[in-house]
Amino acid sequence: MRGGRHVAAVTDASFDLPAGQCLALVGESGCGKSVLASALLGLLPGNAQTAGRALLGGTDLLAADEKTLARTVRGRRIGLVPQSPAAHLTPVRTVGAHLGETLRELTGTRRSDLPRAVRAAAERAAFPADHLDRYPHELSGGLAQRAATALALVGDAPLLLADEPTTGLDRDLVHRTVDELRRHVDDGHALLMITHDLAAAERIADRVAVMYAGRIVELADADAFFTGPGPRHPYARGLLGALPERDFAPIPGMPPELGDLPVGCAFAARCPRVGEACTAQPQFTAGVACHHPSAEEPARA
Repeated sequence: MRGGRHVAAVTDASFDLPAGQCLALVGESGCGKSVLASALLGLLPGNAQTAGRALLGGTDLLAADEKTLARTVRGRRIGLVPQSPAAHLTPVRTVGAHLGETLRELTGTRRSDLPRAVRAAAERAAFPADHLDRYPHELSGGLAQRAATALALVGDAPLLLADEPTTGLDRDLVHRTVDELRRHVDDGHALLMITHDLAAAERIADRVAVMYAGRIVELADADAFFTGPGPRHPYARGLLGALPERDFAPIPGMPPELGDLPVGCAFAARCPRVGEACTAQPQFTAGVACHHPSAEEPARA
């Protein structure tokens, strides 16, 4: 609820994410990507409502109570790289203290082994060892991001949710962070990576889900999406076309407010292929929700 109105922040999101795969969830700000991640962890505000199922092993995350999520899910079965890492760090504890406590709690590391284990955990996320004694307010945005990544990787959780894990990093550190996350995937873990950075998504993802106005409008194999035959949904094609190394052409207009969605296709007002059929909501069929998708169908995910 927002201002007394019901806002459908995420609608009909459906996908599977097996071990050893990365799914990149992409789309403009405000389309519902982070809300989806928060729902999986039970971190939505108190007035939020959820429906459906989100299965992790035998646990339905949407039906689990707070005790179950806190004691057996967060950190242990799902690791989180939050979108605003500094806000998730305790302001009166150093990065090293954060890592040490997490190592003791999740891995049972002995106190005598903590200094070495803390340095190893920091190195894994390219966090400099000489900054471990710093407090969150002393970190740049990029350092806070790397600290959050280090903490998320400690427990080797089977599922990692990374919400904009490359924000504030230069391109070299983006590559290093993404490559470490990819190693985590290749070791048999699942990764849901929420990102605006399509170059990072291309480097790491096995599949790509494109979200617009609270709905997944395309789900495709990453190789087919980024190289050929390319996306099928006009919005997804516009996202790629906006990249500097491609057409560098912005998508015209602005996305609609989630609390005031138009009837029919939410992308119709910005779409170069809009037609009479677009006054009805398109169904998600063969990996795309569009009345006028590209004629070429990418390989199945």
